[in-house]
Amino acid sequence: MRVAVLAFDGITLFHLAAPLLVFGEVERQGLATGWETTVFSEDGGGVRTAEKVLIADIAGPESVQDVDILVLPSWHADLRPTSDELADLVMRAHRSGACVVGLCLGAFPVVDTGLLDGREAVTHWSVTPMLAQRRPGLVVDASALYIDHGDVLTSAGTASAIDACLHMVRERLGSAATTAVARHLVVAPHRDGDQAQYVDRPMPDAEGSGRLGPTIDWIQSELGRPTNVQALADHAGMSRRNFTRRFVEVTGTTPARWILSRRLDESRRLLETTDWSVERIARACGFGSVVTFRQNFVSSYATTPRSYRQRFTLPDTRA
Repeated sequence: MRVAVLAFDGITLFHLAAPLLVFGEVERQGLATGWETTVFSEDGGGVRTAEKVLIADIAGPESVQDVDILVLPSWHADLRPTSDELADLVMRAHRSGACVVGLCLGAFPVVDTGLLDGREAVTHWSVTPMLAQRRPGLVVDASALYIDHGDVLTSAGTASAIDACLHMVRERLGSAATTAVARHLVVAPHRDGDQAQYVDRPMPDAEGSGRLGPTIDWIQSELGRPTNVQALADHAGMSRRNFTRRFVEVTGTTPARWILSRRLDESRRLLETTDWSVERIARACGFGSVVTFRQNFVSSYATTPRSYRQRFTLPDTRA
C-alpha cells in the first residue's frame, strides 16, 4: 500500500503529521507488508510550515504515480483555487485507482477537481459555506466527521483527520490492526463518520461528565446484555431526557446508535481474533438474533460477517 501526502508552504505541522502518524504507525508496527508513506510537494522543493519549520527532504509529484492513497491533508488558509497542475495530478491518480483523500481544508482542492460533483463532502465546520459555493451541485454536510465514497474521502477539521485515517486503515487491514495503531497513538480506535463534529451547546460540566463516565464503561463491559435508554439513565442517576441530552453532547451521537457501533466493533474484533461461530458472536455482542446481527453488519460494512472473517482473520486464528 503506497500512500502519498501533499505538503505546501504554510501547512500546519499538525495537519501534515496526522496522516503520517496513522499510516506511519502501520509501517512501524509491521501490520502490513509493502506499506509505504511519502511526503511530496507540487514542485519537489522543500516547504516552510505555518510554524516556520523548514522541511527540506520532500519528494516531487512523480512520487504520486501508482499510489493507492493520495492525501491532501489541508489547504492554504486563503482557500485559493487549485492549480491546474495539482488538479491534473489528483485526477490522474484517481483514474489510476487511487483513493483521493481531502482532510479538513484539503476538501477544497479535491472539490475543485470535480470528483465530488453531485456527491457529499465535508470540511471544517467554519468554512462549509465557502465549500458549498465552490462547485455547483456539491452537497456539503456541515456536521459529519468524515464521508467516505470509496474512491474519495473528505473529513472535518483537526482530530477528525485522525478518525478518517484510522477508518481507512480499518477498511484495508481490519479492526485488530486499527486498534493496535490507535492504542499506540492513545486515541479512540473508532468514531463513526456521521457523528457530530461540534455541538451548539456547551459541553457538560465536570459533574455531568463524571456521572456519565461509569455508565459508558458499564455499557462497554456489558455489551451482551439487552438494555434501553431508561436503564442507562437509571444507572447514571439521571432522568431519561437529561441523560440522552448529555450523552449526545459527550459522544456526538444517540445512546442507541453509540451502543450499536460498539457492538459492531466488538463483533469485528471477535470475527478477526476467534473461531467462534457467527451465532455465538451475535449473542456475545448483544444482538437479539443472528438475522438482526447480519442485517446490521451488512448495512454498516457492505459485507457479511463470514466474508469479513475470511478477509481479516489473523493468521494464528485460522482453522
